[in-house]
Amino acid sequence: MTDLPAPLFDTLVIIGPGLIGSSILRRGMEDRRIARRLVACDISPEVRARVAELGIADQIESDPATAARDADCVIICVPVGAIAMVAAQVMPVMKKGAILSEVGSVKTTVMEAMTPLLAQHPDIAFIPAHPMAGTEFSGPDAGFATLFEDRWCLLTPPGHTPADAIRRVTNLWEMMGARVRSMTVDHHDRVCAIVSHLPHLLAFTICGTADDLADETRSEVLDFAASGFRDFTRIAASDPTMWRDIFLNNREALLDMLDRFIADAQAMGNAIRTGDEDVIVSRIKRGRAIRRSLIENRQA
Repeated sequence: MTDLPAPLFDTLVIIGPGLIGSSILRRGMEDRRIARRLVACDISPEVRARVAELGIADQIESDPATAARDADCVIICVPVGAIAMVAAQVMPVMKKGAILSEVGSVKTTVMEAMTPLLAQHPDIAFIPAHPMAGTEFSGPDAGFATLFEDRWCLLTPPGHTPADAIRRVTNLWEMMGARVRSMTVDHHDRVCAIVSHLPHLLAFTICGTADDLADETRSEVLDFAASGFRDFTRIAASDPTMWRDIFLNNREALLDMLDRFIADAQAMGNAIRTGDEDVIVSRIKRGRAIRRSLIENRQA
């Protein structure tokens, strides 16, 4: 009888089993090559009870330090503004050579907050990750094991990070079904500002605009919503706390992309105002080409 290969991690801890965290747990429960023991941690008794009911973790804890004590890898899956606070709780108890990661969609401010903690705990490898996957739903019920299939996971490891730790986190996300790429934190935040953060800002705003219309018109908007508006409402249904933190923590890159968008929107408006068909058609064709590229890249 052939011995099974050792799992990538003996103990993998997920702090914050929401959409992303519970999806990692579900994948780990299905594929035991990822971790021998899966630990979920959350401060909410309701969340812990639901994780137990779902059966997506081998062990459930309320205290991050208790959960992380024997971990080979800890992944923090909480809103961006709370990542460093949670890291400060777990790093003092993590064993030498363990890996700490997180899944926030903003990296510059996280790295700034983490720098003094990393200096105090040089034996912990910190590898920020951002799985570019999600839905408008949140909580442990929202996750599913195939969430990361064919989606990108962006890693932004500091320059001094051990190569073996990067390899193991890369393997983890590949076992989740994701494609993996590394980049700097600044580049990451600018990319995410245009492909994720600005679209969410626009979705929240256009839904607010519709809601501010006169009562009769607003009811018609809700009654006769076309697919374009419905797509905006799906994005706008996302978690408020998470997106508040993202907007505030990626302020500069997001505002830069917003300024560019406003200029482009004004140019399109001027083309409509003056009947400039060439500009209008050119913009529409560019949008169609981007959509085709997304489909070809299996991202749509």
